[in-house]
Amino acid sequence: MFAIAISMLTGCEATKNANNQQKGTVIGAAGGAILGAVIGNNVGKKGDGGELGAVIGGVVGGAAGNVIGKKMDKQAQRIEEEIPGAEVERVDDGIVVNFDENSGVYFATNKYNINSASQETLNGLSRVMQEYPQTNVLVVGHTDSTGSADYNMTLSKNRAQAVTNYLVSQGIASGRFTTQWYGEEQPKYTNETAEGRSKNRRVTLAIVPNQEMVNEAKQEAGEN
Repeated sequence: MFAIAISMLTGCEATKNANNQQKGTVIGAAGGAILGAVIGNNVGKKGDGGELGAVIGGVVGGAAGNVIGKKMDKQAQRIEEEIPGAEVERVDDGIVVNFDENSGVYFATNKYNINSASQETLNGLSRVMQEYPQTNVLVVGHTDSTGSADYNMTLSKNRAQAVTNYLVSQGIASGRFTTQWYGEEQPKYTNETAEGRSKNRRVTLAIVPNQEMVNEAKQEAGEN
């Protein structure tokens, strides 16, 4: 099973961190390593409840998982082609797209509006999502530790919702989205440096197969 998982995580530039599959066994079956990639290093401490695990789903193994892996590899490659500045990573059965101030979707300090540069990036992402309708999207907002915790929670909510709303405005069905936010509670990088704080001001997307894709993959693999 592990060998199959490794084979799923190869084949494009975005798949260079195959050992994330191993991390998933520590986090738990529901969501696996993709949950840690979306929330951050503190996944085991707070905020990683059943709700996000249910949205992301478990890892589909066997031949069906291999079918899904190939489809998600192609989608990850298309995202890299459309938005080369974004950080794209294949994790478990999904794709994690991490946006911070240096990689595509930029929010000015204390702002959550989608500026022109962010629009260009999100337009590219929406084109890929339209090409691959059998996926759902989890949008998660984060901030650095500057300011009060309550303020940062609201700010991360507004930023995550702004990204979701913009993608919906580009023709992506609203039912494909789940939006979540954590304020300053789940830093992926240290808040002790300016660089770390910049990277923590981020919106992360997890693109995962929907049930239709899973069912089709099982049929194709002869598992139904």
